[in-house]
Amino acid sequence: MSEPQTIGGTSRIFLYSNLVRLPHTAFALPFAVVGAALASYKFPVTVGQAIWIVVAFTAARFAAMAHNRVVDRDFDARNPRTARRELPSGRLSVKEAKFSIVAASAVFFFAAAMLNPLVLALSPVALAVLLTYSYLKRYTVLTHVGLGIADGIAPAAAYLAVSGRWSDPWYLLPLLALAVGFWVAGFDVLYALQDVDVDRAEGLHSIPARYGMRKAIWYSRLFQALAVLSLLAAGLSFTEVGALYFVGVAVVAVALVYEHSLVRPDDLSRLNAAFFNVNALISAVFCAFIVLDRVLR
Repeated sequence: MSEPQTIGGTSRIFLYSNLVRLPHTAFALPFAVVGAALASYKFPVTVGQAIWIVVAFTAARFAAMAHNRVVDRDFDARNPRTARRELPSGRLSVKEAKFSIVAASAVFFFAAAMLNPLVLALSPVALAVLLTYSYLKRYTVLTHVGLGIADGIAPAAAYLAVSGRWSDPWYLLPLLALAVGFWVAGFDVLYALQDVDVDRAEGLHSIPARYGMRKAIWYSRLFQALAVLSLLAAGLSFTEVGALYFVGVAVVAVALVYEHSLVRPDDLSRLNAAFFNVNALISAVFCAFIVLDRVLR
């Protein structure tokens, strides 16, 4: 049985797409668009920049996810939930996956070079953060925060891709990164609820494995409350945005409350709906409000 959000088919395109869970791009890519939209209040955005931002984001995410699958392949093979993934099942070879990491990284660096010198200079740092995440679960329960930091790069990087310089006020980009980081950390804690027993048996670290499912859900709620507060603070610090930005923040808050209503310690039957459907909706709807706010101002 395939995991949710996989694409049916046996061609190499489908296998590589499933290797990196291509549909999960819907989580963070809209926040990259948010970063570019906020930068556009002060700096013009060209079609070329928009294209290279999408290319850079997609390539970086591909490299990070493929790397995660390579380094976790033995754990995945022993986990009934993940044993059918492309590497444990042998549908893709480790050599193919490693080649895809190198190729995606090269595309990422090229896209960064096509944007501006600052983005190119920071691109090795960004990629190092994205690749380091894969090892955190071996050492710390903060693995969820590590994933959040990796995804939190997206809006800040897109802003820099447009502006070529740090934000004014300087704390706008850290607030955006914190917002995405806490949001991702929160839903990653929920996702880890599925693997409590396996993580404990393998000696892997996660908040659910360390503290149990009930406390883990409260940690998730805390992280996502902090995400909403960070989004609110970012909007208050950037006076160019209008009312629709804050309507978007309110929608995010309501959607997160709904997400948590779907998950209980004794009932994970709706976890996949909470994980993918609600979070994809959150990022897409918030992005739509920010872009509409920018168009109307």
